[in-house]
Amino acid sequence: MIRLHVNVDHVATIRQQRDTIYPDPVTAAAICELAGAHGITVHLREDRRHIQDRDVEILRRTVQTILNLEMAATDEMIAIAARIRPDKVTLVPEKREERTTEGGLALAEPQTRDAITRAISTLAPLGIGVSLFIDPEPEMVRASHELGAPIIELHTGDYTLARTAEQRSREHDRLHEAAAVAVDLGIEVAAGHGLDYTNVQGILDLPGLEELNIGHSIISRAVVTGLESAVREMLRLMGSL
Repeated sequence: MIRLHVNVDHVATIRQQRDTIYPDPVTAAAICELAGAHGITVHLREDRRHIQDRDVEILRRTVQTILNLEMAATDEMIAIAARIRPDKVTLVPEKREERTTEGGLALAEPQTRDAITRAISTLAPLGIGVSLFIDPEPEMVRASHELGAPIIELHTGDYTLARTAEQRSREHDRLHEAAAVAVDLGIEVAAGHGLDYTNVQGILDLPGLEELNIGHSIISRAVVTGLESAVREMLRLMGSL
């Protein structure tokens, strides 16, 4: 069974648009868990554009499944993760001007590698699983293994943006090859970014796939159908309900 982790960042985005106390991503997370989600994902960005420190602190006390904290590998974020102790941390690249994470970590850059090494050496001894968000390329998987990452999350953005059957098939093959390399190296495989109700079933056959992180499409569907219904529909499509 493939696990579904629901990203509730966009609930916080709606809240921050008016600087109110609602809608509360903590409440949304609880509904997702009641609907069957296997985990909750939030991205605490350096500019705090949606999820706030308060959200992560309360979620750590209330989430009953798995709390996955997406974050940049900065000293500030590493310290926050070490204090709050999420079950899992996913290290992602972060640019101030982007609307959402645009690609995988640049593992060929020495500065990035050093930051990841610091994060893993600090968080792993605390029992926090560390995942690297990477582009679906064999060399990125191997680099993740060299850095000691036990988990990777494959960036599915190019797959979800494919406009023709040929393009989608090519992007699926990239994901499949990267996942196969990860399995050979003993790395746990997750995937996410841009997955929705029309494309999720196309990647369920990836080797070793254990987890999907999906947010925007579920929260968007919830606006008109309700959050519980949105989560349950995604679980059905995944064959996990």
